[in-house]
Amino acid sequence: MSRPCGEAGAGDQGHDERLKLTLDLCEHLYHYPPRCNPTDPMSRPPKTPPAAPERDRSGDRVRLGDIVKGIGEALPEALKVQRGLWNLAMTKPTSIGSIGLRLQQLAEATPHATALKFDQRRWTYAEFNAWANRVAAACRVAGVRRGQVVAILQSNRPETLAAIAGVVKLGATAAMLNHNQRGAVLAHSLRLSAPVMLIAGEECAEAVASLADQNAIDSACIQAWDGGDVPEGWLDWPAACDRQPSGNPPETAAIQQHEAAFHIFTSGTTGLPKASVMSHYRWMKGMAGLGQMTLRLNGDDTLYCALPLYHNNALTVCWGAVLADGAALALSRKFSASRFWDEIRAFDATAFCYIGELCRYLLNQPPTPRDRSHAVRLMVGNGLRPEIWDEFQSRFGIQRIAEFYGASESNLAFVNGFNLSKTAGFCPLPYAIVAFDADAEAPLRDKRGRMKRVSSGGIGLLISEISERAPFDGYTDKRANEAKLLRDVFKKGDCWFNTGDLVRDQGWRHIQFVDRVGDTFRWKGENVATTEVEAALNQIAGVEQAVVYGVEVPGCDGRAGMAALSWTPARFDGAGVAAQLRATLPAYAVPLFIRLRREQEVTATFKFRKVDLKREGFDLSKIDEPLYVLDGSGYKKLTAALHARVISGGLRL
Repeated sequence: MSRPCGEAGAGDQGHDERLKLTLDLCEHLYHYPPRCNPTDPMSRPPKTPPAAPERDRSGDRVRLGDIVKGIGEALPEALKVQRGLWNLAMTKPTSIGSIGLRLQQLAEATPHATALKFDQRRWTYAEFNAWANRVAAACRVAGVRRGQVVAILQSNRPETLAAIAGVVKLGATAAMLNHNQRGAVLAHSLRLSAPVMLIAGEECAEAVASLADQNAIDSACIQAWDGGDVPEGWLDWPAACDRQPSGNPPETAAIQQHEAAFHIFTSGTTGLPKASVMSHYRWMKGMAGLGQMTLRLNGDDTLYCALPLYHNNALTVCWGAVLADGAALALSRKFSASRFWDEIRAFDATAFCYIGELCRYLLNQPPTPRDRSHAVRLMVGNGLRPEIWDEFQSRFGIQRIAEFYGASESNLAFVNGFNLSKTAGFCPLPYAIVAFDADAEAPLRDKRGRMKRVSSGGIGLLISEISERAPFDGYTDKRANEAKLLRDVFKKGDCWFNTGDLVRDQGWRHIQFVDRVGDTFRWKGENVATTEVEAALNQIAGVEQAVVYGVEVPGCDGRAGMAALSWTPARFDGAGVAAQLRATLPAYAVPLFIRLRREQEVTATFKFRKVDLKREGFDLSKIDEPLYVLDGSGYKKLTAALHARVISGGLRL
């Protein structure tokens, strides 16, 4: 039976309420449209929104319709979104609040819920909180005080997370050392943090031994050993913790959010590592914005993490999302492409954290009938390249990809909270994308010394304004801090953080990552983004991994493109590879040199090491791997004779 005209049914009323909430979220997040009554046609938003950038070949533009659709899909979880927005707004640097306090609250509210999974073992929130409390008490007995630094040198295992939790519960700072470092590099990291205590795991004995002649550990530094035979002069750490009470430490209730929680070290791909300071404030904002508002996990969810705990994606993204809603963290010893989905299934994981190269490794694995045999509905991370986005999502059947943009030292983050394709999401904080000079590797300034924003759809340097609500915690090295700051950007006296990243403005306050400054180079008067060239190379059969960089050529301005390829076939088809690249790339972007490798050198977080590649260039005396140069019909073997022609300018480039 039809209803009389104008009579609203229950379904219509619910639809109006959902539409109103959608518009409210649009207004809050994007400042569009103005507050309106969804049932009043005169107050509805205009049918034609402001023009979005035209789609280009390397990324999708963001449309208002997609945003509204994504918000609509999130409406069943609207209360979680609103809670995240509320906590994000209420989080202040001077407020009481910390990681340890959040763990304590969950232990009191859901003591029997699973907090941590590792191999076949499980810990409830009550058990894990008690363990962290014993660690905090042991640190206090050893002499550690609030505000001091405790260095942690351990691989992925439960003891590492318990050590981190105990240190931050005490109000101290956990310096998360990279256990893959050795000798002078590891010593440099230690000096940056100046710890009063070092907790080392038995699995890191080789790393500890490499410090013998480095004078990196102060004589007053307490040295604690976790596992195995305890070296002379070291504290038996498990025994020291077992002797302590498991009650919540009083220091936890007094910690303010602006206090430091972690030191996270840069990967050192362009030099020695720097120690960035991660405050409880930034961690709590991440928990609210990324965890509660974006991921929206439930108490029965399990988030799988195969990234190292010294990486912010593990400590802030994974642990923060888990503690946001009392879910479980499934911790893997290390990433393995062949074991990844087996571990996902063993842990009953419903979500996992990624970085871009991890996804490419998984995609390079041979397809199997079990590719979709898992319970994962959500993945969160950064660096998923646009060219493999759809293929990855389709092959493995992932419902939602929460890509984000952020950095350990950055004061802002972008989050793809509404399942849009090929975007790092939006950011409500003040930021700008400014014109950039690739030759000078610096932002462009006009005659008055001011910078200029790029237009919608353009590519430029991402910078973020530094303010009380978006402070710059920076590095432990004050000189390194100043190098990241830009002053008098748009007006005299303002101060902005230089992310060092080139991004594309996708419209509607969304961005897409393009390249790191220094990776983009200039050739034949044009800027070449290494990521776009790598994307083209990775589409060629036989290429497992492509690393692109610029090299100097005598007598030429700028830098010529060079690609180091992990190549599987026995024969390299130079003509075929050149033809495919010329069909997909502008002429100036086609690499002039190619280097074939069995495998690429990467950091523990899968970042390519380009420093040595750039230094060696195409020098035959330094490289014992096959080299090719682009000449005429395709890539030809770089012989001594061809090399001499390149150096003398006799070969047309």
